[in-house]
Amino acid sequence: MFTGIIQAVGEIAVLQPQGGDLRLRVRTGKLDLGDVQLGDSIAVNGVCLTAVELPGDGFWADVSGETLAHTTLGACKQGARVNLEKALTPTTRLGGHLVSGHVDGVGEVIERKADARSERFLIRAPKALSRYIAQKGSICVDGVSLTVNAVEGNVFNLNIVPHTLAETTFGAYRPGSNVNLEVDLIARYLERLLQGDVEAGGQGLSMDFLRAHGFAK
Repeated sequence: MFTGIIQAVGEIAVLQPQGGDLRLRVRTGKLDLGDVQLGDSIAVNGVCLTAVELPGDGFWADVSGETLAHTTLGACKQGARVNLEKALTPTTRLGGHLVSGHVDGVGEVIERKADARSERFLIRAPKALSRYIAQKGSICVDGVSLTVNAVEGNVFNLNIVPHTLAETTFGAYRPGSNVNLEVDLIARYLERLLQGDVEAGGQGLSMDFLRAHGFAK
């Protein structure tokens, strides 16, 4: 699990195709790897990857075909800058929101404009994700925990403050840039509860169920 608070910006140093999937090396810059061990998770642009080698200035990770198909990592080039965050610990400050590192889809920046010292971004999400995106709700964009200012259909509005522009890859985004999106974890599980699972014999969460158990009148 992660918080969506970016700890460093790194760089894709090596990309090694491996017969359908990929092994990559990430230089981690100012990210402190002193407490990182083999097998630990590090989020790269919001994608949870496992460190399989620790050469000292970064880490190597294997990227599956599934991950390449559903994130922006498949389009990354050598030298690309990436947002980095180590997995949280029981003592980590939860400054953002709970992030799993399991990307739900790829969005597209469609507009960027200045707003005082901040920047406003409009991002188009895949239509299937729009029902999980709510005004003043949380969303993770390339690993960054952000608050949705407004949403219309599958397009949502973000306000990016100067610190975030300087300390993440957001400063380089332009219309047409693709970004990894992870919707709020609670929204996904709540939907599943509301739908229920008939095949598994589940009743699901409904107004009748809530009334029967004293949660509604």
